[in-house]
Amino acid sequence: MMRPFLSSALREPLVHFLAAGAVLFMLMTAFGGEDAMDRTITIDEPQVTNLANQWEQTWRRPPTPQELDNLIRDHIKEEIYFREGMRLGLDIDDPIIRRRLRTKMEFLATAEVENREPSDAELQLQYDRNKRRYAAKADVSFDQKFLGEDPEDAQSTIAALNQNRPVSIQPLSVPASMDKAAFDVIGRDFGDLFANALREQPMGIWSGPVRSGFGWHAVRVRDVSIAAVPPLRDIRQRVSNDWRADTRAAREAAAYQALLDGYTIRIARP
Repeated sequence: MMRPFLSSALREPLVHFLAAGAVLFMLMTAFGGEDAMDRTITIDEPQVTNLANQWEQTWRRPPTPQELDNLIRDHIKEEIYFREGMRLGLDIDDPIIRRRLRTKMEFLATAEVENREPSDAELQLQYDRNKRRYAAKADVSFDQKFLGEDPEDAQSTIAALNQNRPVSIQPLSVPASMDKAAFDVIGRDFGDLFANALREQPMGIWSGPVRSGFGWHAVRVRDVSIAAVPPLRDIRQRVSNDWRADTRAAREAAAYQALLDGYTIRIARP
């Protein structure tokens, strides 16, 4: 009865794992090797409180004493398996662990970048460059040419328009030009995405493509009349949020570059 059981058990990966750990531990003990991690596990009050809080967030009630004991035992079990795995070097060259660590590091780096407050000078620059965006009331005169729902050659068409070369334009039921139109009126005809994009376009040239509810357009902003722009102090939080969104990619790239600068990279190509 025991022989088939032992034969089956010896083929289990967990048995191999524990056996290797035992052998490694005995070798380290025999030869005075230094253990990779301490063999004392201390569960302090903040950790117990955190386990209880996590339970309460999930189940909407505090754990019973028995449930809390089970949480602590499971936490100890997880810690033991983690430490034994580290002793056996199971984290080395493991693509899943590498990706997980990268994800956590990117999260930490992104959180640090996201939490940074802009300086007064940076806010002022953001405000000065985007006054059309913050105008309480404004109207715009513009021309548009419909490029289709998924144009492959949008940029070449826009370049041709700026060079006054003939282009093939698809007909559309909305105006080809609007004069002194309020942005909410433009939004009703073309969609808010299109109207808001007009605030960012350069003056006097064909640009885009700009997305509307119909598809993509080449646009030429001829004139923008700004009735009133609130002072920076009144819209400081909005400008700060826009600064974060507009500069996030550049700030993340700079944060990574700062880490990269601390390494020496050697690449051997075949």
